[in-house]
Amino acid sequence: MPTFAYEALNEKGKTQKGTVEAASAEEAQAKIKSDGYFPTSIREQKVKGKSKGDGEKAAPKKKAAGGSISLPWAKVNAKHMTLFTRQLSTLQDAGLPLLRSLQILESQQKPGLLKNTLIGICEEVEGGSSLSDAMAKFPKAFDILYVKMVAAGEIGGVLDIILQRLSEFMEKSQRLKRRIKGAMVYPVAVVIFALLIVTGIMWFIIPQFEAIFTDFGVALPALTVWLTQMSRWVAGTASPDQAIPGALILLPSPIVVWILFKLIRKAGPGRAATDMIFLWTPVFGNLIRKTVIARFTRTLGTLISAGVPILEAVTITKETSGNYVFEKALQKVHDSIREGESFAEPLRESKTCDPIVVNMIDVGEETGEMDVMLMKIADNYDEEVDVAVASLVSLLEPLMVVLIGVMVGTIVVAMFLPLVAMIESLQGGGV
Repeated sequence: MPTFAYEALNEKGKTQKGTVEAASAEEAQAKIKSDGYFPTSIREQKVKGKSKGDGEKAAPKKKAAGGSISLPWAKVNAKHMTLFTRQLSTLQDAGLPLLRSLQILESQQKPGLLKNTLIGICEEVEGGSSLSDAMAKFPKAFDILYVKMVAAGEIGGVLDIILQRLSEFMEKSQRLKRRIKGAMVYPVAVVIFALLIVTGIMWFIIPQFEAIFTDFGVALPALTVWLTQMSRWVAGTASPDQAIPGALILLPSPIVVWILFKLIRKAGPGRAATDMIFLWTPVFGNLIRKTVIARFTRTLGTLISAGVPILEAVTITKETSGNYVFEKALQKVHDSIREGESFAEPLRESKTCDPIVVNMIDVGEETGEMDVMLMKIADNYDEEVDVAVASLVSLLEPLMVVLIGVMVGTIVVAMFLPLVAMIESLQGGGV
């Protein structure tokens, strides 16, 4: 009789692993449930072929998977993953066998990380592994949310529907990211160009004015003195001891700041501190909060509708929320549910969400339509994020104009004050 390896959740929501003998996967699932567990992964343990010929046939496949070299830190493009998920859903809905569907999608991929990943998955599935177990071995392409949803679809026999929901979820997430990135293009571009222009003025223009002022022996105002000193620092002539021009420090500074920010985010305390600061930042904090709420409610709603147990769904949502403050709040929600208490109350106490979000979750919990309420919240906050992004862009444009005006105006005033003094002295000398 075949032996099936399984992963399941006990009544406390903890993961249990084991094996069970059964004639089929359905019988194995029934036995696991009769023991009081909720199965999340079931796969038949197969003895690999012992013949020399089988081993020789398998070797070329392993070689094919490594045919294209991928960088260690590289990840599969989110857009490509979304398209793959949509296509796999369509093929499964059409009734094609899973392995055949994967082979079709693998054959149409260009050489790269995704193609290598699909080759590996095809080998795992052909060897008897479930799709979710195969995907779990390739975390650069399939995150925990993806794997758990596929596992739920396999157990429930609705893989095509789950893949469709997953592709819709990924499309909406990508759409939200594109909106936010698009809103940041304008201010970033303006800051970079302003930095280049001001550096050019400091290096080439102001030294010429300084030479004129020196020739005429004009007493320079404090603002002009400060500007000429900055110009010397930028050009590297402030003092004989100056090792490098200040421009070589000023121009790469945005990149250096970005790298330092990434390094700080890598550490736990740094990530916690930056997340809390961002949430309470004027203007941007409200946008970040709405974005995170839209993300976590859509993730949780998608998992619950896919049949993932609530405790596991909350855990996955916490790990994929992308914000430390919300992770802590969701951990309290998880502990509350495990103790048999409500979902909404710890979320209300954390004060991370608006009252309307908590109330809608409370209603969904009472009516048994939590997934529906969560998706409604996500849709509503997606619209609010759209409005917030549009308002932010409208606000940033005049702010950028004012900022550049102040910078250029300061330079003009600093240069013209001595010119006025020169004209007055010349007029006085003429008289």
